[in-house]
Amino acid sequence: MTTTQNRRELANAVRFLAIDAVEKAKSGHPGAPMGMADIAEVLWRDHLKHNPVNPRWADRDRFVLSNGHASMLLYALLHLTGYDLPLDELKRFRQLGSRTAGHPEAGHTPGVETTTGPLGQGLANAVGMALAEKLLGQQFNRPGFPVVDHRTWVFLGDGCLMEGISHEACSLAGVWGLDKLVCFYDDNGVSIDGHVEGWFRDDTAARFRAYGWNVLGPVDGHDSAAIASVIGEATAGNGKPTLIICRTTIGWGSPAKAGTHDVHGAPLGADESAATRSALGWPHGAFELPEAIRQAWDGRAAGAAAEARWNERFAEYRATYPRLAADFERRMAGGLPLDWAEVRRQLLDQAADRQGPVASRKSSQNCLDVLVARVPDLLGGSADLTGSNLTAGKTSRAWHDAVAEEVPNYLSYGVREFGMTAIMNGVALHRGLIPYGGTFAVFSDYARNAIRMSALMKQRVVHVLTHDSIGLGEDGPTHQPVEHAASLRLIPNLDLWRPCDELETAVAWTSSLERHDGPSALMLSRQNLNQYSAAAGKADDIWRGGYVLADGEGPLQAVIIATGSEVALAMQAQAELKKQGVSTRVVSMPCTQRFDRQPAAWKKQVLPSDVCRIAIEAGHPDLWRKYVGIDGEVLGIESFGESAPAPALYEHFGLTVSHLVETVLRTIASSGGNDGDF
Repeated sequence: MTTTQNRRELANAVRFLAIDAVEKAKSGHPGAPMGMADIAEVLWRDHLKHNPVNPRWADRDRFVLSNGHASMLLYALLHLTGYDLPLDELKRFRQLGSRTAGHPEAGHTPGVETTTGPLGQGLANAVGMALAEKLLGQQFNRPGFPVVDHRTWVFLGDGCLMEGISHEACSLAGVWGLDKLVCFYDDNGVSIDGHVEGWFRDDTAARFRAYGWNVLGPVDGHDSAAIASVIGEATAGNGKPTLIICRTTIGWGSPAKAGTHDVHGAPLGADESAATRSALGWPHGAFELPEAIRQAWDGRAAGAAAEARWNERFAEYRATYPRLAADFERRMAGGLPLDWAEVRRQLLDQAADRQGPVASRKSSQNCLDVLVARVPDLLGGSADLTGSNLTAGKTSRAWHDAVAEEVPNYLSYGVREFGMTAIMNGVALHRGLIPYGGTFAVFSDYARNAIRMSALMKQRVVHVLTHDSIGLGEDGPTHQPVEHAASLRLIPNLDLWRPCDELETAVAWTSSLERHDGPSALMLSRQNLNQYSAAAGKADDIWRGGYVLADGEGPLQAVIIATGSEVALAMQAQAELKKQGVSTRVVSMPCTQRFDRQPAAWKKQVLPSDVCRIAIEAGHPDLWRKYVGIDGEVLGIESFGESAPAPALYEHFGLTVSHLVETVLRTIASSGGNDGDF
């Protein structure tokens, strides 16, 4: 039987692992782990459904440490319960190459569900995980077979609630009725600058009740019995997500620093560590744990038994619903439908047959008409711009419109770009669904850190960013992205596609879905674009990110590199230069990142080093200088846009056929070759 005293000793094991690791690293945040250890002990030992031997078990509960600076709390829990995180890794906290990074990283440490640290985003990820659980349960559960039946638990702090993203995500969680989402608010009243009443006086309980949440507490976060009781209430089920407000003391147990911001982000120091050991009656040395405490924490046997029960139930499910079971396993493994080759062929054939000018945002919707009908994994959405982003396909079923027997596959996120993107990250991390969501390209600034996080975590998320340039026209500089394509291309591991026509758009979509090691962004036009790549028979080359769209006759004198809507200008300029006896090549480069990953031979074949190069894009020019070299030229935009019809804007900024022709001729005359090389 676990007594109150036993529980305190078990929680102290967490406290001192955190204290010792931070002390050894001379860096870290011991205060939150010390303050939340009692809550963690009750949750992890009595309620969390998980198997330390198999961290990827499909029906495990998800645990998210949104206040990721408290990483040693999570590392201590993972180590104690039996995950593959040896004590030596805790001793290497925050050191190069260790599995105990300064903030938890998904895919790097067994048992870490999401990368946290940017405050508020872990909470939003958790909303996405709970959403995925609910939707997958609706799709796969059958009477007597709850094969998708788990909870999402979150630890969060004042910083998470101060970040605006918490409002975006938690408002949606209430709308969606995510009743298996349970959040513990570490209400300790302290942040880095000190006591928070100087800058944070929200009535948090009233705020969350207004969202439609079940709010419990405040409860004493150091009273194990009270914590156990309130968790029981939280899991009783009332159709709402739950916030448990836990009053805690940051750095609990430290005689001199408890309750102060001094313990937030710095080691206790040798003297205060010793004083804390004395105050809490912990006679053990650094990183020392009694065997009885280790055995009491070990969750491997219970976890294996829980998974075995689920496996038995799933075996019966497979026998009764073999097709559903096979599809569930495929989707949780991240695979595409078995007929994917046929789906891809249908999509590319449809795009290749397209005639006449079409905006690439409409081309994207044409692709979605096929994909949504054939790929049940897709979960679409838009930040209140569905009619402009064109992110809903013919068979999309919006959450707010779906009838009782339908499972929604489309979400209206409202005007919440940041929340949408972080929620999509959580959906992708959960697995079983492939999220995509739309907004205007200029508003990717609101979502940028979550886009960065999907790239950092290598998650398959598709960001649909329409109205990609000054080509959107009269809405003016507030809505015209100038630096955004260049800026997004700087994010490591993000593939940004800016297609010139429908076939390039179709390739961008199929490439994004086939990619398993990171996100993709599709920058799409509002204005109509001509069809070039299909007529040239270039479907296979588009996959490489940059390819020869049209070659001149005779010895090449210049290469024109273009992307998106500016490919049309390049093609027209090539025709005009041909009349003047100048042979040029047009290279379409819809995805620079994919092109950069190609073998050197392909890059040299597309961009020969002995021919001068000129690039054109209706955006910031700096990125293109690596492709044109010192002797090359770039036509772009280095200022903000203007409010005017699109044709007038292209003329105003010099993005015209005549200016491009003039630039090509001038570059040929002044260049003896090109110093750029791949």
